Amino acid sequence: MSRANLLGSWVRRFLLEHVIAERNLSKNTQRSYRDTFSILLPWISKRSRHPIDHLCIADLSRDVLKDFLDHLEHERHCKIRTRNQRLAAIHAMARFVAEHSPEDVAWCTTIRAVPFKRFHRPQLTYLEKPEMDALLAAPDRNTGLGRRDYTLLLFLYNSGTRISEASNLPINKLYLRPNAMSHVEIFGKGGKTRRCPLWATTAGELLALTRNRSPDEPVFVNRYGQAITRHGVHRLVRKYVRKAMAPCPSLATKCISPHTIRHTTATHLLRAGVDINTIRAWLGHVSIDTTNIYVEVDLERKAQMLEKTNALRSNPVSKRPWKENPSLMAFLRSL
Repeated sequence: MSRANLLGSWVRRFLLEHVIAERNLSKNTQRSYRDTFSILLPWISKRSRHPIDHLCIADLSRDVLKDFLDHLEHERHCKIRTRNQRLAAIHAMARFVAEHSPEDVAWCTTIRAVPFKRFHRPQLTYLEKPEMDALLAAPDRNTGLGRRDYTLLLFLYNSGTRISEASNLPINKLYLRPNAMSHVEIFGKGGKTRRCPLWATTAGELLALTRNRSPDEPVFVNRYGQAITRHGVHRLVRKYVRKAMAPCPSLATKCISPHTIRHTTATHLLRAGVDINTIRAWLGHVSIDTTNIYVEVDLERKAQMLEKTNALRSNPVSKRPWKENPSLMAFLRSL
């Protein structure tokens, strides 16, 4: 068997040459692609009864790929979105093979012909202002841990950052000025950097949290002094949502995660009259289409637009306004 035809060799080249060297994709994307093939290769090996290092690209046929996707859904209980994410990684690898091995173009075509599965996108969840206030009031700010948790929740609400952006944020990216506008520099998706202004309250809490610490340290650390993890932030939010349910029972009707706070930031900015392009830049969205979804889910904004429509209907404008200006008509006839 030719080594150039080995599936493992192509996967290695794809991850090292394309994902890292050529595209320089984010660490999260690199891990996602790595995990896809960490699941795929042992599954094909078990199915075909061939050692992993002896698998060739022919062992990954269209039918095998479709069975693998069914395995993800029904045996590993992955969501359709995860299934599509795994398929996207395999499509990308097949395209890489075709670019470097013309004789395998036909194989690539059959693999890339496996379609993504459509799914129902759940309604975005966001918090109303009293609900967000109740969540911010939940941490006990008389303790060091409670003060950190309050600062993290407040920062997420102020900046609308993703969890990964907040957990990896170093202190030297905070520009805190007591008597001037403070801001934070966020390194986001696609290697893009954006700056976000901070409220005076947020800046004050961040200043207290980071005082006398090394500029290279993460802003938000756990009890071991390491950067707080994504799972740590999820646990933190769930903890304070449960605590805030007593003063604000409506929280019990919503499925709330750290990303819900990001949706809340966008919705509240929209209600405050901030234009959609500014919100797109604030959140770090690549496309305005991603930001437009907040216009769709905000019922209060829709109600305001409906009221304006009713106001226009109650004061109808003449359908033929030019007839009210005979001098204009006389002028036109004289030409």
